[in-house]
Amino acid sequence: MIGLISATAAGAAARDRLAAAWPDRTRVYEGPVGDAVRAAFTQCEQLVCFLATGAVVRLVAPLLSGKTADPGVVCVDEGGRFAVSLMGGHAGGANELAREVGELLGAEPVVTTATDAVDLPGLDTLGLPVEGDVAGVSRALLDGEAVALRAEVAWPLPPLPVAAEGSYTIRLTDRLVETAEREVVLRPPSLVVGAGASKGAPVEEVLDLIEGVLREAGLSAASVAELATVDAKAGEPGLVEAARRLGVPLVTYSAGELAAVDVPNPSDAPLAAVGTPSVAEAAALVRGGELLVPKRKSAAIPAMATCAVVRRPGRGRLAVVGLGPGARDLLTPRAKAELRRACVLVGLDQYVDQIRDLLRPGTRILQSGLGAEEERARTAVEEARKGQAVALIGSGDAGVYAMASPALAEASDDIDVVGVPGVTAALAAGAILGAPLGHDHVSISLSDLHTPWEVIERRVRAAAEADIVVTFYNPRSRGRDWQLPKALDILAGHRAPTTPVGVVRNASRPDESARLTTLAALDPATVDMMTVVTVGNTATREIAGRMVTPRGYRWQEEPE
Repeated sequence: MIGLISATAAGAAARDRLAAAWPDRTRVYEGPVGDAVRAAFTQCEQLVCFLATGAVVRLVAPLLSGKTADPGVVCVDEGGRFAVSLMGGHAGGANELAREVGELLGAEPVVTTATDAVDLPGLDTLGLPVEGDVAGVSRALLDGEAVALRAEVAWPLPPLPVAAEGSYTIRLTDRLVETAEREVVLRPPSLVVGAGASKGAPVEEVLDLIEGVLREAGLSAASVAELATVDAKAGEPGLVEAARRLGVPLVTYSAGELAAVDVPNPSDAPLAAVGTPSVAEAAALVRGGELLVPKRKSAAIPAMATCAVVRRPGRGRLAVVGLGPGARDLLTPRAKAELRRACVLVGLDQYVDQIRDLLRPGTRILQSGLGAEEERARTAVEEARKGQAVALIGSGDAGVYAMASPALAEASDDIDVVGVPGVTAALAAGAILGAPLGHDHVSISLSDLHTPWEVIERRVRAAAEADIVVTFYNPRSRGRDWQLPKALDILAGHRAPTTPVGVVRNASRPDESARLTTLAALDPATVDMMTVVTVGNTATREIAGRMVTPRGYRWQEEPE
């Protein structure tokens, strides 16, 4: 919960805007400011104070206990110009909250955390348990000193400016190790504990077994991602409470799923009890991985709990990102976040240049020229299969005549794939022209590089006969100068010569140009590959210099 505190009418107005925008996330604290701040500090995970920073410092100073326990605090000035991350930037989430508040109120977020200020991901913001000299290693990264990354487990990380060797170390491991001097240990959630339990098994017996097995195997409990068992044990109190104390979900599988898993130590007892010859080993192995610890029984007599431990490999992550038509303000916040998250960026060289300044230091860039779409798709998938966090970029929406199709044709279920939509060229051009896509519409590429012309022509003819607004992508190039005239001739057989046609070149870019003409007057020689051509249907009209397709056909019934 986010506590909201204000002292003036202007502050209350801004406060109420946040409360209205985030009704489920916020709570307004009324009354004397000091009392409100003290109450919110103890009751909320975060605070937004519409007060001077000095006043808030004096109020919260006696309440501070430690960076991992204190809430994040953001201050917004009286004029609503700045949202200042005052404390708890990382642990309390104040840095991100300042950005959110700034976006909603139109204020400038002020973040002074050193790593954020120079666009480095904080080691304590990676979503992984972290131990060791976080401050020292972070300072070394900031100072440009050599910091080595020793990844004992493959796991997707955001870009970090690391080296093969260095006097400081970031160690990624699920092993039970002590942190050395000048070292940070990151704990990936790579371990799965499979568990079986007799009815009424005490939680202490279950926990003692799990913790003892991990300790003997030299594995860290901080890397346990889940506790897994059979569906029949989903409500077993000892397992439910053990998962709660470990801070992990209790994941269950059907007896049939577990019975299909090949395990080294099957048994007749669980087969008779729950319908599968293995619970602990099978539940740990059902989604693949390396069996580190075979089935072990608890020390009690009779033993009421079993467990096994599996290491699952880190799954690479491929984000297929649409950059929009070119303008920076049409690049979505989600796309920006994925670009900052990726440690490997794959894309067409000219698109890489568009967003290079948004990448974090240390991002590895793999770029190539025109005509290498399949190669880029394969490269992106291969990098993701190595356990990397990869962004594959394309213009517009990556799923529209762009990189999503070839990438997903290469990808299998061994990596995670995330699609990030973008504003398409057709949408950008439509907004410039007016509202040409107000009714049914279709996009057709006139490039026969990947599609035979016979197929393209059949699609154009179908759109013409169906009276659908058509947006032509890739309409004309130096080597393809006859396809657009042919497509326009097909449409002319079904639409009047006065049908509005919008021509937009480099939509949303600095050299954008747009004009409205007609089907009869359009000169194909004025069109190139950077142009989008939108041909209206029989209801489309030019109104006040804008191209408009009504949502219905009533205008056709009205007198001219």
